[in-house]
Amino acid sequence: MEVKLWNDKREREMYENFAELYAIIKATEKLEKAYIRDIISSSDYEMECQKLIAHFKTLASTLKDIVPSIERFADTYKMDCPAAINRLVTSGVPATVEHRAASAATGTTSAAIVAECVQNFITAMDSLKLNMVAVDQVYPVLSDLSASLNKLSILTADFEGKIKMKEWILRLSKMGASDELTEQQARQLHFDLESSYNSFMAALPSDGT
Repeated sequence: MEVKLWNDKREREMYENFAELYAIIKATEKLEKAYIRDIISSSDYEMECQKLIAHFKTLASTLKDIVPSIERFADTYKMDCPAAINRLVTSGVPATVEHRAASAATGTTSAAIVAECVQNFITAMDSLKLNMVAVDQVYPVLSDLSASLNKLSILTADFEGKIKMKEWILRLSKMGASDELTEQQARQLHFDLESSYNSFMAALPSDGT
């Protein structure tokens, strides 16, 4: 006898999201263990970890009313994944980013500020992917990113990310709150964010330096 897990389309979508969340947590746990055991290179780990964190944050935001606690979700489904919970919920950035931030922790540079910058970059790029292109949606996200970048003493005044975010904020300030970016503008902003993020990661001191 066939047993249905859902009664309608909404329930089916909820269980599919649960399955995806479960898979992300399990995959992150395995990735963390692989990195700790030196089975995967730092660059490959960081790239895959950033993807998992970005997917997790988007999905967690979608499920926030149904799954208010990721820790409780993990307990409910008997998931023994402490490393994944730490990486996805507590830290929010790859271990490699934390290590670089720690080695650069001088003056106003700290792991917390670097983590804040990374999170703001990911939030901005994810927002565009979710088609959040109204000025009153984009402006505060870019303002937060710009503010966090300005906290880092290792970034010079002519750092690409600072200049581009300042230009975009100025452009948005001349538009109405309900105005929306065109498809071309949204695509250019996403490109500028990716380019700035790559420059930001490159600007962080390497491990051990």
